[in-house]
This record gives sequence, C-alpha cells and structure tokens, in this order.
Amino acid sequence: MQESGQPSNEETADVTGWETAVLDGGPADGLRMKVLDRPRVIQVTYPCRLETAPDGVRAEAVYVYRRDYAVDSEPLRYGFDIASP
Repeated sequence: MQESGQPSNEETADVTGWETAVLDGGPADGLRMKVLDRPRVIQVTYPCRLETAPDGVRAEAVYVYRRDYAVDSEPLRYGFDIASP
C-alpha cells in the first residue's frame, strides 16, 4: 500500500476475475454483487419520479461507493462516500 492509501501496482497487477463484493452504508447497504478486477469505485443509481418532463428525459440519484483497501479477500468491501458527487 502506498502512503496515499491507494494500492501499488504490485498489489493489483495479478488480481483478475470475478469476486464477491458487498456495499457498506448508504442507500444500498448490504447489497452483494460480483465485480471484475477490483474496481476502485462502484456507482449505484436509483431512478427518480418526474412530475412533468419532456419526452425521453429521466433523472437518477447517484451514489458512490469506494473500495476499502484494508480488505483483500472476499467479500471485498465498498464503503459509501457521502461526499460524492
């Protein structure tokens, strides 16, 4: 692990394939999924109900979960980032 808290190239270079991950906190707390190659960020969206909108317009609420690099085995953990976006 680098001083920045991000993994070094050596820590991520040999990780490939699908792994189980779980989201921690926020609106998708406890959601389990399979991820490929340990992404740094997972984005979750929920559709919003529009009262009036032109044809084809939609709105979605966006929530960001960041990988917890202290967890290096399944299930990988992604924590809710309240500050994003």
